[in-house]
Amino acid sequence: MADQRVAARYAKSLLDLGKEMGTLSAVKADMDLLSKTMAESRELRLLLRNPIVKHDKKLAILNAIFKGKVSDMTLRFFTILTEKNRESAIEGIGPEFLAQYNVMQGVQAAQVTSATPLSAAARAEIQALVTKQTGLAEVQLTEKVDPELIGGFVLRVGDNQIDDSVRTSLRKMRTSLQENSYQQKL
Repeated sequence: MADQRVAARYAKSLLDLGKEMGTLSAVKADMDLLSKTMAESRELRLLLRNPIVKHDKKLAILNAIFKGKVSDMTLRFFTILTEKNRESAIEGIGPEFLAQYNVMQGVQAAQVTSATPLSAAARAEIQALVTKQTGLAEVQLTEKVDPELIGGFVLRVGDNQIDDSVRTSLRKMRTSLQENSYQQKL
């Protein structure tokens, strides 16, 4: 929880700095790369959280991974984080930056999970639902397929979730039948 707050503050600072310097698109590309790298490398996440590894070693590893791939401003940002003993927050800074960037750009991120891949009509309908719910015109929809849903979909928009799956309907029905057992009249 504390790392999430720290990540949000540093992400906001980086967003403001990128906007002020006119390099916001480059910083966004850097944060995309950071998020992707962190998601794919469990070892890197564990290393950055490890209190035994010294800060200069963590900075050297970050420089070895990202030098030449990200802007100098982002590398200096990593230096500041390691000097302030905030390496563990780096994992959360990428996603938090992207969330704040989307809010600034007026883009709503949403995730839909369905039993089968969405058709173009279903995708358009879900985007219209998100637009109606949030009031933002642009929707960035992430799609996942989970055959265990049987049918329907689960839509996540921010902290809200709409679960219209067959699996959930069956679970509710089973719970309802267990609670309201039929008793024969004598």
